[in-house]
Parts: sequence; structure tokens; C-alpha cells
Amino acid sequence: MLVRLVRGHLRPHRRALSLIVLLQLIQTLATLYLPTLNADIIDNGVVKGDTGYILGTGGFMIVVTLLQIVCAIGAVYFGARTAMALGRDLRAAVFDRVQSFSAREIGAFGAPSLITRTTNDVQQVQMLVLMTFTMMVTAPIMCIGGVLMALNQDVPLSGLLLVIVPVLAVLISLIVRRLRPLFRGVQQRIDTVNRVLREQITGIRVIRAFVRDGYERERFAGANTDLFDMSLRSGRLMSMMFPLVMLIVNLSGVAVVWFGGLRIDADKMEIGALTAFLSYLMYILMSIMMATFMVMMLPRAEVCAERIQEVLSTDSSVIPPENPVTTLRRHGELELRNVEFRFPGAEQPVLKDISLIARPGETTAVIGSTGSGKSTLLGLVPRLFDATGGAVLVDGEDVRTLDPETLARTIGLVPQKPYLFSGTVASNLRYGNPDATDEELWQALETAQAREFVERMEGGLAAPVAQGGGNVSGGQRQRLAIARALVRRPEIYLFDDSFSALDYATDAALRAALSRETDRATVVIVAQRVATIRGADRIVVLDEGRVVGTGTHTELMAGNETYREIVLSQLTEQEAA
Repeated sequence: MLVRLVRGHLRPHRRALSLIVLLQLIQTLATLYLPTLNADIIDNGVVKGDTGYILGTGGFMIVVTLLQIVCAIGAVYFGARTAMALGRDLRAAVFDRVQSFSAREIGAFGAPSLITRTTNDVQQVQMLVLMTFTMMVTAPIMCIGGVLMALNQDVPLSGLLLVIVPVLAVLISLIVRRLRPLFRGVQQRIDTVNRVLREQITGIRVIRAFVRDGYERERFAGANTDLFDMSLRSGRLMSMMFPLVMLIVNLSGVAVVWFGGLRIDADKMEIGALTAFLSYLMYILMSIMMATFMVMMLPRAEVCAERIQEVLSTDSSVIPPENPVTTLRRHGELELRNVEFRFPGAEQPVLKDISLIARPGETTAVIGSTGSGKSTLLGLVPRLFDATGGAVLVDGEDVRTLDPETLARTIGLVPQKPYLFSGTVASNLRYGNPDATDEELWQALETAQAREFVERMEGGLAAPVAQGGGNVSGGQRQRLAIARALVRRPEIYLFDDSFSALDYATDAALRAALSRETDRATVVIVAQRVATIRGADRIVVLDEGRVVGTGTHTELMAGNETYREIVLSQLTEQEAA
């Protein structure tokens, strides 16, 4: 999985990769050549007292060293650039894929996990690739070249390599096999820490209101301790690797000096050759140590690559049409025809056989008890998820055949939980229409009953807005979200319980202003509050995912028991009349 992921995203950087390999090859060959030159100086210069040979060969060694340094710097530079580009491309690919997900896929992965996969997981893969370019390319060349050069110095002494290398390989493979499941556990526990922390930061007001600080500290401490324990277990294994490798390296050096000394004493080997052989042995073992370091990173990077690939290979349940419809009659008529929606694996559908029509110039309201499927119904229109049966039509066209941008321009959605982005009041209002003038923004704010409090804010339209709208109240967030939809001037307005945080006076004033502003548009309101929807042209009553009544407030009060129960739970008989 790791190789496939990296290979696919490194294709655009083939030239840089070729240059990195070339530079690393030259650098490694230069490194391997230096001990041979050093052996020549000892055997042909120092032993024979030939100063000219020492100076000449020494000068050549300086040239080779400079070449080695230049190539090493170049390889690291281009390797780092390519690795950083890979990280950038992976993050962009994950972000683009997540942007295409419907609410179903977002819920399946969870926001904390998606954040971890986009940041920490990509960073682990990026770090492995960087180490590969700077170390792993060199390691096999160094190891193979070192073996060949060692054989060139003394073949019998090279027999020690037949014992040393297999012992190292077996040792490393045993440790790595145990590391992989531990690293998967580490990444999963990072997800858990992110989830708990995100919940606590988002719900800080609820925590303070119910004085649950101690409980939340314990909950975070539990998740944090789980991550600590799993990291400690993997760290213990990793900490064993280097001491064991260094033990084998040092024992190998002792063995070479011991047996090499015996061969020199038997006049079967030169002193310079033993010095060069020791250098080559160190190169071989160092290359194995570099590979060991890479192998330590490999299990975690593989796990991270699998998690990234899981996101990239997940297709959205909302599929863009192959031949999209890009133009509509621009009347704004909305129709749901025998619509059914069922979550994957659910025994019963959330919505069953829903049929309704919302026309331009009319207000259609949807009401029902909690869990009756009101918000789900509204989410089918902008394709937050697709109906599993029937069809949702805009101006007679199935929304599944419409170009996503065309559908987005036609619909203005104010969600149940309005979200404001960090920036200013103006930047949030212009989110759906970047070309809107200040005058249009103020007009939308006035209709949404938000002008007064925005004028009181320091800076007015330029007043800062915190992430999620944390520096404004719930009612102010709702009014700003409504103003944002008004700035867009869509043909169809969808209000998903968007007046719930408003007091009755503000609610009434907003609806009165809204009716003037949207008199030619199609308006669909989902609400729990009867006072918000009683004046609608058409009220649709939902119960357990089915339409159990349609009509005006007066008609439903007279002939629909479900609607009547909802109304009388909020109003008296006289108020309802």
C-alpha cells in the first residue's frame, strides 16, 4: 500500500528522482573509493617513505572528498524538496477527496480521524520518503559496493560477512514484525485523543455549566495514558534495536582485527588492506544501520499510508453526473416524488414514500416530532446525501443529473447548526457571493434582523468573527447565517430550524421581512416552533418518516390529529385558533 501510494504521487517528480539517485550514486562511489586510496598511501607511501606519492594521492583524495560533499548536499536538497512536494500533494489529495464526501462518509470516518490522516499520517509518510532519499538510496549501494571492495582487499577475511549480515537481518526482521501492530495502535489512539480534545474544546460551555471539569480531565487523561502506554511499548522495542546493532558492529570490528592480525602475521595481508577492510566493514554495517533506521520508520509509515489510501479510495455516495444539466428554467420549483432514504445497514428507512411540491412565491413548512426525518428530508435537496428511492426534482430536473455548481447557485441552505468561519462579518456574508457590495450586505443584515448588533460591533462589516462564530451568541449566529443565504439570492431557500435561537419578537420581525425579500422565491422551512410556521402556505406533517398530513394551519388543526397534538403541546386552544 505504501509503495503504491508513494509511487503514484511521485510520478510528476521523475526528473528530480533520477537526479537524486545519480547524486547519491556518485557520492557513495566516492565514499567507497576513499579507503582504497588510504590503503595505497599506507602501503605505497608511508611504508616505503615515498612523500611524493603521499602528497599526490592525498591531493586526489581531497578532490574525491569535495565531489562527495557536493553530491551529498545536492542529493539532500533535491530529496527534501521532492519529499515536501509529496507531502503537499498528499494533503491536497486527501482534502479534495474529503470535500467530495457526503455527510454519510464524513460521519463514517469522523472529523478527528480525517484531521489526523491529513496531518500526522501524511507527515509520517513524508518523513519516510525524505529519509529514503537521503539514506535509503545510499544504503544498498554502500552495502553492495562495500562487500565488493572488501572482497577486493581480502577474500578469506570477507567470510566474516557471511555471519554478520544474516545475524543483523534476522534480528531486525524479528523486531519489525512486532512493531507494525503497535504503530497501528498508536495512530488509532492519536485519533481518540483528537476526538476527545475536539469534543472538550467545542463543548467547553456545557462542561462548565454542568461542572464536569473533573470528569473531562479524567476522560482526557485516560485517552492520553492509552496513547502513552502504546507509544511506550513501541518505544521499548525501538530502543532495543540500536544497542543490539551496535553490539554486533563492535564485535564484528574486534573479529576483523583479530583475524586480520593473524593474516598480517602470516604475511598474507598488508596493513593498509586491513585498514581499508575495517573501513569497508564499517560502511557495510553503517548501511545496514541506515536500513535499520528506515525499517523502524517503515511499519508506522505503512499504517499511515493505509489510512490515507482508505480515504483516497473511498468514493462518495453522492456521485456527480457524467453529463450534467447546466441550465434550468430558473423558476425554483421543488418536488419530492416518492422519496425514500435509508442509511447503510439500517433495517428501516428514515424517510418513506415522501411526496411534496414547493412552488415559487410560496412558503412550505415541514413539522414533526424529534426524529421524524425533517432535517434528513431537507438534506436531500442540496445533495448532502442522495435519496435511496424516488427522486428529488428542481424545476423538473432530478438533482442527481444537475451540475453541482448549478444546483448550489439555485439553493440557499441555512443549516440547523449554523457555522461561521474565522474572518470578518463581511467575509462570512460573501461566502456564497464574493462580488456582493457592502450595500447588499447591509440589506441582507437588515432583513435578517442582524444590522443593529453588527453596527454595534467594532468595525461593523470588518468586525472579526472567531472560528465557528464563537464570539457571537447562538441567535446572532443564526441571523448571520440567514443573511449569508440572502446575499446569495437563490431561487430556493431552505431553512432547517433556523429560527430556534430567536426570541418570539425577533422571529416574527424576521419572518415578516423575509416574506418581502423572498416573495418570488421558493421557501421551505423546517421548524419545531409552531409560531414560526403557522402562517405558511402549505404545512407538511411528518411522523416516523412518513407524510401524515398536508394543508394550511387551519385545515390541519381541523383534520390532522398529529399536527393538532404538536400545536397544543406549545399553544393553548385559543392561541392555536
